[in-house]
Amino acid sequence: MSWLHQPRTRRNALTAATGLVVGAALPGTAAAAVAAQYTNPVLWQDFADIDIIRVGDTYYYSASTMHYSPGAPILRSYDLVNWEFAGHSVPVLDFGSKYDLNGARGYVRGIWASSLAYRPSNRTFYWLGQIDFARTYLYTATSVEGPWNRLTTLNTAYYDAGLLVDTDDTLYVAYGNSTISVAQLSADGRTQVRAQQVFSTPSSIGTLEGSRFYRINGNHYIFLTRPANGQYILKSTSGPFGPYTLRQVLLDLPGPISGGGVPHQGGLVQTQNGAWYYLAFVDAFPGGRVPVLAPVTWTSDGWPVVQLVNNRWGASYPGPVVPTPPRQVTPMIGVDTFDGTTLKPKWEWNHNPDNTKWSVGNGLTLRTATVTNDLYWARNTLTHRIQGPTSTATVQLDFSAMRDGDRAGLALLRDSSAWIGVRRDGGANRVVMVNGLTMDGSWNTTGTGYEAASAGVSGGRVWLRATADIRPGSSRPGTFSYSTDGVNFVRLGPAFTMGNSWQFFMGYRFALFNHATQALGGSVHIARFELSTP
Repeated sequence: MSWLHQPRTRRNALTAATGLVVGAALPGTAAAAVAAQYTNPVLWQDFADIDIIRVGDTYYYSASTMHYSPGAPILRSYDLVNWEFAGHSVPVLDFGSKYDLNGARGYVRGIWASSLAYRPSNRTFYWLGQIDFARTYLYTATSVEGPWNRLTTLNTAYYDAGLLVDTDDTLYVAYGNSTISVAQLSADGRTQVRAQQVFSTPSSIGTLEGSRFYRINGNHYIFLTRPANGQYILKSTSGPFGPYTLRQVLLDLPGPISGGGVPHQGGLVQTQNGAWYYLAFVDAFPGGRVPVLAPVTWTSDGWPVVQLVNNRWGASYPGPVVPTPPRQVTPMIGVDTFDGTTLKPKWEWNHNPDNTKWSVGNGLTLRTATVTNDLYWARNTLTHRIQGPTSTATVQLDFSAMRDGDRAGLALLRDSSAWIGVRRDGGANRVVMVNGLTMDGSWNTTGTGYEAASAGVSGGRVWLRATADIRPGSSRPGTFSYSTDGVNFVRLGPAFTMGNSWQFFMGYRFALFNHATQALGGSVHIARFELSTP
């Protein structure tokens, strides 16, 4: 979020720490931004399996998205603390019909830990990731905003891959689970030239994965996670194929989010003035996996050391010293009226959408795309990450073009879900709160939901609201309400208890949906979506 959208206490601390306007240059150092305090998490949204790079004065952050489409979002920052959406590396999940909700489903498949890199020689960004343990896909773009195009498909599955553009412009990939290997790609990146196992994890450690590959001060490093409580690093002084030696970076380190897990599985990045930082994530369900930032120093013999505060990952640190940002980043919260010709990159569909059944421009129109009584099978469900620790989504819904049997509304979506919305039956409209949408551990539907509360609604417009508490822990509530005037809201239904298990990996999301239970042809229009925090 931008500085203007920081909580007031945080803004006051920033100003008090410097005596200057944050973002202004220090006296006599026009190129340096104020190094104020920042607090963790730097962004309280679900962005896991982090890869982070710097290109010039801009930082880019790539994350996993599983079954959501488009996949592999890219965030942009100028200071490592304030982030905005920039685009997606994978425009569509064209990896099989299950990603279209066509006879099969791709829940908890799709975009896992992948890698983002930049190649200065051709001024091109590269995204590399394996899908379904079968193949590896490589996409490229000259701008993170896109267009992104598939460069090649490699028949080797580079699991949890880390892509390195070496100093001699050679492309290498580090990958694997416990058995860690390195592959060299051809100059154009389209084929594998060589692959070799470089490390086998000792049984005393267990599992290592989540490779990130670096060349730093002439050494090669493979940064590895021990899920979900440790981070290790391999170092080679003899080139990318080793031999490598291992050192523990952290294990069971208390994290900065109360009730959350151990920071792990992230990436290292160097600022323009030579300082190093580690951007990791913390398991923080029901909200997901949330990024936290800490400075890193290096020992004289070339090993990274995370800087701690009272023997734990700090809740706050001095901000990175970076050039003055060229502008404030776009806030991660606020209002979207769905103007323009495309969705903003903060939106992702549950599986690939049917692009003939939605449109934007002066609002979002969702035409029914699926006849089903199961939201988990409904195409064109549009999702937005929840802002922590608590936030509220409010939508203005025009339901006048719904047809009998249609269901449209606003959900808290995960493997256990609930929603508020409008159902039309027998020519009558009701606003309802539906609970009990559930999946089992294989992501098959076990409950399509039951109506927990309802009220009559007249006219053709209603405002729907969902509030979510995603602080880590059990019994975190989601509540629903509605309004007929956009001002006065009425609570509907009991509090929904959000699940906090990790196995679904992705955190809860706000979701906009419209599906039919009888026949296609109906539509709804969403004029406005607002994400707000207390």
